[in-house]
Amino acid sequence: MQNNKFSFELITQDVNARLGKINTSRGCIDTPAFMPVGTQGTVKGVFTDDIIETGTQIILGNTYHLLLRPGIDILKKFGGLHTFMNWNKPILTDSGGYQIMSLSKLNKIDKELGAIFKSHIDGKKIILSPEKSIQVQKAINSDIIMVLDECPVLTDDKKILSNAIDVSTNWAKRCKIEFGRDNTKALFGIVQGGLYKDLRLESIDKLIEISFDGYAMGGLAVGESQSQMFDILSETTKFLPKNKPRYLMGVGTPSDILGAVNFGIDMFDCVLPTRSGRTGLAFTWEGKLNLKNSKYQNDKTPLDESTNIRNLCHFSKSYLNHLIKANEMMASMLISLHNINFYQQFMLEIRKSIKRGTFASFYKRYIDFFN
Repeated sequence: MQNNKFSFELITQDVNARLGKINTSRGCIDTPAFMPVGTQGTVKGVFTDDIIETGTQIILGNTYHLLLRPGIDILKKFGGLHTFMNWNKPILTDSGGYQIMSLSKLNKIDKELGAIFKSHIDGKKIILSPEKSIQVQKAINSDIIMVLDECPVLTDDKKILSNAIDVSTNWAKRCKIEFGRDNTKALFGIVQGGLYKDLRLESIDKLIEISFDGYAMGGLAVGESQSQMFDILSETTKFLPKNKPRYLMGVGTPSDILGAVNFGIDMFDCVLPTRSGRTGLAFTWEGKLNLKNSKYQNDKTPLDESTNIRNLCHFSKSYLNHLIKANEMMASMLISLHNINFYQQFMLEIRKSIKRGTFASFYKRYIDFFN
């Protein structure tokens, strides 16, 4: 019988790497987990049933983009995004905070009103307040809802970063009030503070005082080096509550994920599997393969001979190389699906290694393999 309450169980640890399980009303999520990104209600170029076949247990949608298209009225008519896109498993939604950074030329921040956007589609004025962000995410019917935060661009200016913490903390409080009491869903706080340990710890303390169902590390993977990201994770993640899931937003490559798991992160999302698929780059147990290269023109071997999803094991690298050169959309579809499947295989092997107590050797073998 499915438990309708949101909960997190920490099953075991291998040093800092954590094996856990998130329970939601729409199914369980084994952690460490990777969430394919379906920003606008679709994981680009991949059929929903095929995503499920890869072992994916949760996907990500985006509040800002879904607010613009199709809009909350349509989503409400369908009872949320799950029915609209034919996905019956959990969904996490970003709050729109990332777009405050990525679309910074089209918005300005007002601490009281929220983020004031000029729509990138038709130029209309959109006010995304903390309350509005939660309302939209509830219309989407998200299982895991993120607070609205200010995510600054990469900077070493402590004044800018400190101000972002103040704004984000204020918004987080308002988001929690708007979220109300609903133990079938989860509300996650987002830690800011750039690459400064003291600011990160300040943000963590303020969020813990408010109390959330999970905690995300925001403001990373925004241009800093991998070593800088790992340094800040190593210095701050351990201060997050042990009994709550930890989410590193927008990350990343397999080695990024592996390194973050090493510092106790449980959840990840990134557009990389599908974005790379659209450019002919495949992630495999052989490493990264650029299928545009002429050396694959006569290669009869598949990317993964063990995968039967969409008969991927029957498509040769030579055929994929041909599709890319012929500019056929099937190339991006097949490689994107392969990449999502590989990422889920990779996460499964990480979980197995933590359970066996052999994560250190797995980490050593693969941490530099995909760079």
